[in-house]
Amino acid sequence: MTTYDLLREFADSWGLILMGVAFLTFTGWTFLRSVAAEHERAANSIFEQEDEVDG
Repeated sequence: MTTYDLLREFADSWGLILMGVAFLTFTGWTFLRSVAAEHERAANSIFEQEDEVDG
């Protein structure tokens, strides 16, 4: 078996599982209550007054 075949076999099995777990983790992380305040602050940051730039 060539290196390509080994990497292709890994990506087709464990790579897919790893990407699925990562997707579910990152998607679930956005809905945690502990980060809700941070998301609210980020969503409303465009409406805050900017500091004046010297120069």
